Amino acid sequence: MVDEYIWGSVSRISPEAPVPVVEVKAESFRLGGAANVAANIRTLGGRAILVGVIGNDPHAERLVDQLQAVGIKGDGVVVDRNRPTTIKTRVVAGSQQVVRFDRESALEMSKEATERVLELAVEHLREADALLISDYAKGVISKLVARQIIPLARRRKKIIVVDPKVHHFHLYKGATVVTPNHHEAAAFARFRLREGGDPDELGRELQQKLEVNAVLVTKGDQGMSLFEDGGVTHIPAVAKEVYDVTGAGDTVVATLGLALASGASLKEAAVIANHAAGVVVGKMGTATVSQSELKDALKQNSSRFQTSSSKLEKGTG
Repeated sequence: MVDEYIWGSVSRISPEAPVPVVEVKAESFRLGGAANVAANIRTLGGRAILVGVIGNDPHAERLVDQLQAVGIKGDGVVVDRNRPTTIKTRVVAGSQQVVRFDRESALEMSKEATERVLELAVEHLREADALLISDYAKGVISKLVARQIIPLARRRKKIIVVDPKVHHFHLYKGATVVTPNHHEAAAFARFRLREGGDPDELGRELQQKLEVNAVLVTKGDQGMSLFEDGGVTHIPAVAKEVYDVTGAGDTVVATLGLALASGASLKEAAVIANHAAGVVVGKMGTATVSQSELKDALKQNSSRFQTSSSKLEKGTG
């Protein structure tokens, strides 16, 4: 995806309709979706092999150029001429998002594009330590794709980290860890927390239904909860200030996967990912976190996070 930002200021209301008039000061383009996951891996010192889909348009060219600029090869990116490149345009006045409009197709890829995506994913899986699936429900992660690549990754004993969409949860049985937010998790489990009920019941139910090693439920300013067979670990949020949550889920998936590939335990990886998310929500717009920023964030907290910091330094992903 391309995340496009139009930056400006507002000083008056339009005489034509009760809407603000934005005086545009600048425009910027950032990597979004799975490309943002890959960019986060790169800024943390890992190697990302990206497989994804774009259209045949100027935004696609810009996206590939930006990938190359951050050290990610574009040879895993498939061009589907039947669909546009997904573009999310946000108009921001000062620090306030005024409106967002999306140009995209959520239809499944063409047969040719699907076959090419699978071919590339299978080819690159051989050299990868982990498989990260960033599902934005835009038609790329279909039943065919998920049900071929996940069993293959399991047979090859790869770490599998998935950021799922609600109606695709069933496709990810057998993953190592899934990372839904609390709204998505509750929607999938059709779970309504009653007064006096146990919120941990939701995570345990998800882990059982999906047959995964762990479920990491992200809860915004309430932090995260990691559900494993050994129980639940509640991880408090660490962000000092929250400016923008855009792309925070991408950062969580990237950091969690890279930490696991570097030898961290699930608990250590979740703590690292929580700190990474705490850094990016303090930035405006879609953003990445560097290894130095993440190490600083870990050091600012208690000594119980020092093990996690050392794991990140040692690992290469």
